[in-house]
Amino acid sequence: MRNEHGYVEYVQARMRWLRQLAYGLCGQWSAADDLVQECLVALYRHWHRASGADSVDGYVRAMLVHAYLAERDRSWSRRVSPVAEVVGVPPAPQVDAEHRVDLLNALAQLSRGQRAVLVLRYWEDLDVARTAAALGCSTGTVKSQTSYAISALRRLLPNYQPGGADTP
Repeated sequence: MRNEHGYVEYVQARMRWLRQLAYGLCGQWSAADDLVQECLVALYRHWHRASGADSVDGYVRAMLVHAYLAERDRSWSRRVSPVAEVVGVPPAPQVDAEHRVDLLNALAQLSRGQRAVLVLRYWEDLDVARTAAALGCSTGTVKSQTSYAISALRRLLPNYQPGGADTP
């Protein structure tokens, strides 16, 4: 019934990307690993549909983002915050070392939706249409949320000068 071999191959090949995307969304490796696990369970249940999609990565990205955004509705996610981090995790994309902590703290202060838009647009380097597809919203919403999120980051980080013109 299920093509478990295809599922296993996909997960093995894309696990690092999934964890990095989840980390970008969550900001903590422990929460990212939980999010990836939740997504992989759902992906297994829907592998027949996902494997037939035009872009399996796009399908899985949307699943991961939707799972992340749905966490705000779970009361336990607001109360439980593990302290220990996983050892030996791959590094996140590079930011100037002196600004990394400030940037991560500022991202944590954004709403989940704004953080998701920034992670998809600038970390995943998706265009507006693909970001909208991953979030299940209009391109106008992506543009406005990107603008609001960047404005919020500028207020939170008034002295931060990004390394590239395309970064917030």
